[in-house]
Amino acid sequence: MTNNDIFRRIRYTFDLKDNTIVKIFALAEVSVTQEQVTAWLKKDEDDAFVTMKNKELASFLNGFISFKRGKREGPQPAPESQLNNNMVFQKLRIALNMKAEDILEVFEQVGLPLSPHELSAFFRKPSHKNYRECKDQMLRNFLLGVQRQLRPGDNG
Repeated sequence: MTNNDIFRRIRYTFDLKDNTIVKIFALAEVSVTQEQVTAWLKKDEDDAFVTMKNKELASFLNGFISFKRGKREGPQPAPESQLNNNMVFQKLRIALNMKAEDILEVFEQVGLPLSPHELSAFFRKPSHKNYRECKDQMLRNFLLGVQRQLRPGDNG
């Protein structure tokens, strides 16, 4: 999944309007325009499409955490310049204030049951022997499960 795919799915899942997205970036102390947001949301084959960089998606996710949980005291976290699915998954887990049981339930709903050990492997440090890379399918299914929880009549 590209950064733009992840961004589009989050926007759709949480029914975020463009002006709300601009505010979410502002919570991460990053200034973007509605035109930038629109360009990131375009289809890949559209001439106006702009690829979202890792730092831009990281900034959005940091802002999303503040949007969902409230802005924390002190300096805001710096956006990562390198981003992978595990980091995206972790930021979404934090933003949604989800415990392991909540996430396991999401995967159960989309027909991908996981054990608590399998789940915890996604949140370990890459140097840990039990670390597991979060593949696109896992992140996509997590977002689909959250979408189904928030929009029950929509099977995405």
